[in-house]
Amino acid sequence: MTATPKASEHGTAFEPLSATFAQNPYPAYAALRDKGEPQFFADFDMWLVTRFDDVAGIARDNAMVRSPEFFMSEEEITEQKRLQNWLDMPHHQRFVQFSMLDSDGPVHDRLRKQVFREFTPAFIARQRTMIQSFVDRLVDSLIDKGEIDFVEELASQVPGHIIGRVLGVPDEDCPQLRVWSERVVQFFDIDRSDERKALAEQATTEFYHYLLKLMAERRAAPQEDLITRLMAAQDAGQLNEDELVSTCMLILMAGHGSTIDVLGSGMHAMLRFPDQMARLKADPGLIHTAIQEMFRFESPLPFFHRYATADCVVGGKSFPRGTKFGLLYGAANRDPAAFGDDADVFDAGRNPNRHLAFGGGAHFCLGNHLARLDMEVIFTTLLKRLSSVSLVDAEPQYKRGLSVRGPKALRLAFTPA
Repeated sequence: MTATPKASEHGTAFEPLSATFAQNPYPAYAALRDKGEPQFFADFDMWLVTRFDDVAGIARDNAMVRSPEFFMSEEEITEQKRLQNWLDMPHHQRFVQFSMLDSDGPVHDRLRKQVFREFTPAFIARQRTMIQSFVDRLVDSLIDKGEIDFVEELASQVPGHIIGRVLGVPDEDCPQLRVWSERVVQFFDIDRSDERKALAEQATTEFYHYLLKLMAERRAAPQEDLITRLMAAQDAGQLNEDELVSTCMLILMAGHGSTIDVLGSGMHAMLRFPDQMARLKADPGLIHTAIQEMFRFESPLPFFHRYATADCVVGGKSFPRGTKFGLLYGAANRDPAAFGDDADVFDAGRNPNRHLAFGGGAHFCLGNHLARLDMEVIFTTLLKRLSSVSLVDAEPQYKRGLSVRGPKALRLAFTPA
């Protein structure tokens, strides 16, 4: 029998809800990687996978799926949800627990096809002028303050508004959508208390009623936006109303948290490695590799699961069909076997950089081009308009949890150029 990961020869415990883990999970990740084969994590009844090649292999394997429906009966799935405290929350079960993210095969492919063209590199590139204009106005409003919370006053203001505009959400509604998104997403982590459950269900319900109102407005007056096009797809029989609502929620939620988190951790990384910020200011052409390095260095979504639909071998160990694996992207993206002895160093020019922050295979992140463009515009603008930037708090506090990675706040002092 395999025990839950606890202590290692490094004296490092795997306690993903602890403050110590939140501040620096990488010693715990390294300790798990050093063990070689996957380690059983009883809290989530899964095997944790940390080595780059193993994580990449699972993420890109179509036989590794998000949903257990391929090998479990409805009764078994219901019992599993009961044990995970995922029952008795009707709107969350209807629109969040079912989504493109947690479906596979033909259903996943059909839903992804409805939104794929909205996230192609060519479509996203056409949003640059709109994003630049929005960021310029935001920076104009902050530039004379001299000190801000970068997460709250800048990073959190951009991604939600941009994805909201793509979908068709009025600017004035975007702050509320961020609140709902954060309250829904927090219940994906391993802390499944009744209080967090109630918060997630209430937010999902309010989110749903908001989308119904927005859809009614678009039905009366169609616009050139994604929600209007999804409604046309619904009319054509390509998805039903629940799938439309679920897809809109997923797009809006995905467009908020993770990009906000990596903006915060990316800025923090450059301040921890000031030589790399200076390098980027001297050579702005490095912005593309610098952004990829931000995703690798502090993966904003460091954990996702997969189920094996067939017997398999991972890390030299055999596993039966139905095994649940926890893919620790945050650990894989710091694996020296993939990134060399400087895997724990932020390198703005790292190339190649085959990180896994966007996942892999059928579930490769649909919004990665938009997230990277948001970041390119923000950091390029700040590097041009600020002559100096420094941390106000020496040690910013990071969010707790296994599924998130980003600072709760990041107070900066700066001088305009």
